[in-house]
Amino acid sequence: MAITLFLVLLVFLWQTLYWTGVSALGWWKPYAVPSPVGVTQSFINLCKNNALAEATINSLVRGITGYLIAVIIGIVIGLLINHFTYLQKTLKPIVLGIQTLPSVCWVPFSILWFGLSTNAILFVVIMGSAFSIAISVDNAIKNIQPIYKKAALTMGANKRQMYINVIFPASLPEFVSGLKQGWSFAWRALMAGEVMTTSKGLGQTLIMGRDLADINQVMLVMVVIVIVGIIIDKYIFSIIEKRILSKRGLV
Repeated sequence: MAITLFLVLLVFLWQTLYWTGVSALGWWKPYAVPSPVGVTQSFINLCKNNALAEATINSLVRGITGYLIAVIIGIVIGLLINHFTYLQKTLKPIVLGIQTLPSVCWVPFSILWFGLSTNAILFVVIMGSAFSIAISVDNAIKNIQPIYKKAALTMGANKRQMYINVIFPASLPEFVSGLKQGWSFAWRALMAGEVMTTSKGLGQTLIMGRDLADINQVMLVMVVIVIVGIIIDKYIFSIIEKRILSKRGLV
């Protein structure tokens, strides 16, 4: 109830600011500033032919596909970096450096290598999130209390048992947080990839709004992107994280 009231007040203030700045004082041009009424109209227009739903579904499919591939790659790289001292010294700085690159930097490579295709978008998503996940895996394992490993070694655990029964369970809470962060990077990278290609999705719908000088459509797509991100975090990652912490008596 409190959240609903807050959102209603926020929309009311937004519309009031729009009317004040555009109609009353003439500070802004109507085509340059979005309004709740205009965004709602854009939503109705895009829903008439299911364009918004189709774009959202396409983006979700690409985002999830690229993210799952990035998780596999990130886990492998993270485990290798953590396990081998040589890679810890040589490869990790490179991984950290690559992770600082904005996802849009990979778009020219993706277009040259894969053309204006879905594979190009997936490449941008993977490159935008895999290295973040790799760093998270390495940090999650490093932050395990040394006493756990020492106790396992004392009881005669081999390397396989160490990873399965000690390292993985102990690092799981921080690992899930890393996966959640990796998803946020993947979702942002997806928008960068779709903006630069012709594949139908939220990014391409946003660019269409820009090309048509329809600021309300641009704002609508931005709102949808935020809502999808919030839903996935609340109903997937937060639930998994809460269950893991609950089993450990941390919540």
